[in-house]
Amino acid sequence: MASALPRLLVTRRLPKAVEARLAKAYQAQFNADDQPMSEADILAGAADKDALLITPMDKSFATGIIARLPPSIKIVATFSVGHEHVDIAAARLRNIAVTNTPDVLTDATADIALLLILGAARGASWGERMVRDDRWTSWSPTAPLGFDVTGRRLGILGMGRIGQAVAKRAKGFDMELHYYNRRPVAAELAHGARYHKKLDDMLPFCDFLSINCASTPETRGLVNDGVIAGLPDGAIIVNTARGDIVDDDALIAALNSGKLAAAGLDVFRNEPRIDPRYRGLDNVFLLPHLGSATRDTRIAMGMRAVDNLDAFFAGRKPGDLLT
Repeated sequence: MASALPRLLVTRRLPKAVEARLAKAYQAQFNADDQPMSEADILAGAADKDALLITPMDKSFATGIIARLPPSIKIVATFSVGHEHVDIAAARLRNIAVTNTPDVLTDATADIALLLILGAARGASWGERMVRDDRWTSWSPTAPLGFDVTGRRLGILGMGRIGQAVAKRAKGFDMELHYYNRRPVAAELAHGARYHKKLDDMLPFCDFLSINCASTPETRGLVNDGVIAGLPDGAIIVNTARGDIVDDDALIAALNSGKLAAAGLDVFRNEPRIDPRYRGLDNVFLLPHLGSATRDTRIAMGMRAVDNLDAFFAGRKPGDLLT
């Protein structure tokens, strides 16, 4: 007798606790070798499924695959808070539900933003290389030197959950806080940050600029030559949001010219195939998209995705429904 459990394709390996829960509640097909699935692989795997559990690396969900999914697919759950990799309008046309995993990765991502601020300002990348490469020959009063964080001005681009968590942490460094958002947030959520109605108005107050907005048609390429020119000379940019918000040519030129003192980047356009010029810059602190990469956070993200799937197949509205 055929199982009545919903049929599910999972495109990447998930934490063991999450996969164990899925195995009990679904006819789940897992990605045993964890290699990214091609569009053809996903379509083949989806042929007899009711649902898909995908990740931000499944870019084809923004570029036409949704129209080619079989009629049996009723829901796509993405293992992420961001959903720019899913064509929501196309899913809506197909009457396919889409869910994400907000809230549970806020603290972990905000922690990485502070790590980038500190790492970029204090030269953590080149400092560690000096020690590892045995080039640290003596202590010197004058070299190498980084930049102060305590008491400096921090501008937050995007004051959602993660931006608010960054502000909360930055207060511990006595930073002067500013933010730009589509609208002001409640005072208790701003943690003393001053609201700027226009991004250009905030830029002169940014010794550090933390990018925390979503990737949307309006924000892609937003941090460009013009925005960088509006920052004080010697400012530092950090990005834990999405790589396509930054114009790589503009950022690299500013790092080479000295307009910017440094940058800290956890996300990149076309990652993991990042612009190779970043690797040659000593004033860039680079991380491999570690924003949500803690054991507890990834488990929580997976469980949130399963909660949404469970609600959908129980006939309830998923808590994180996007369509």
